[in-house]
Amino acid sequence: MKIAVTGANGHVGVNLCKALLGQGHQVKALTHLHKQGLKNLPVTMIQGDLLDKNSLVPLLSEVDIVFHLAAKISITGDPDGMVARINTEGTMNMLAAAVECKVKRFIHFSSIHAFQQQPQHLALDETRPLVMHEGFAYDRSKAAGERAVMEAVRNGLDALVLSPTAIIGPSDPEPSLIGNAVIDIYNHKIPSLVPGGYDWVDVRDIVAAAITAMEKGRTGEKYLLAGHWHSLQEFSGLIRLHTGRKTVSTVLPMWIARVGLPFIDLYSKISGTKPLYTSESLTIISEGNRMISNAKARNELNFNPRPLTETIRDFLSWLKENGSIQ
Repeated sequence: MKIAVTGANGHVGVNLCKALLGQGHQVKALTHLHKQGLKNLPVTMIQGDLLDKNSLVPLLSEVDIVFHLAAKISITGDPDGMVARINTEGTMNMLAAAVECKVKRFIHFSSIHAFQQQPQHLALDETRPLVMHEGFAYDRSKAAGERAVMEAVRNGLDALVLSPTAIIGPSDPEPSLIGNAVIDIYNHKIPSLVPGGYDWVDVRDIVAAAITAMEKGRTGEKYLLAGHWHSLQEFSGLIRLHTGRKTVSTVLPMWIARVGLPFIDLYSKISGTKPLYTSESLTIISEGNRMISNAKARNELNFNPRPLTETIRDFLSWLKENGSIQ
């Protein structure tokens, strides 16, 4: 089949393109100037802009399926408005272009953050409402993108939504925010941890579910692609387990971490790095739902997330092979 992928340079995009090519599909990738992740892959590069609907037509012309992965991730709000524009307006442009080009199936990547996390004591599944005005900018933008997809479904487009949790794993060329966190823990650049954690899922398992969704995913449905919840302390401990290196284990109270946020922000600006701890990320770590259900994806997409210890082992090996850690 002919398949189009947006966000093809990203972590999921690179892994997805490799898997699709391995199955013999023809892949068209929406790219900007940076193509490092797709280097040496036999994909057709299409220059385009999510904010220019007409530029997306060459990407989607004569295409059977599109995977819309491109998004602007943020844990620092939306100061210039580009989070909302790319994640919402960009998705609407993709949907319009898909209809114009008569794409057979539209698979949209959303996020667990599009869902309301409260109440925490109840399992979060696909029936949980999306965030409204109470969410962070990124959360609101992804929820709005989902609503646009569902509106397109009601108007006749064959589309579905995949919502991963925190993605980690090999072939992370940028690297991602989580990939950088692994590298920083390995290199002792994170002095302390905070209470809480994430639901972590392997990028390879995400890709496998996405490919299954091409044929088995049901039109108009949402699928949560959750893995396993682990605290940041357990996460750091798994890096220590697989490397033999001493890693950070000190856990500071959340109030101390919040007091230190201005200093973290100042250091990030001086050093030109992206902060791991922000007001948003601390809220996500401490208040995110720990009981995210992947039952629907298991039943319908053969989704079977591997243990985090296996993912971290393989990711560390990949980082060493690619010179990102010694």
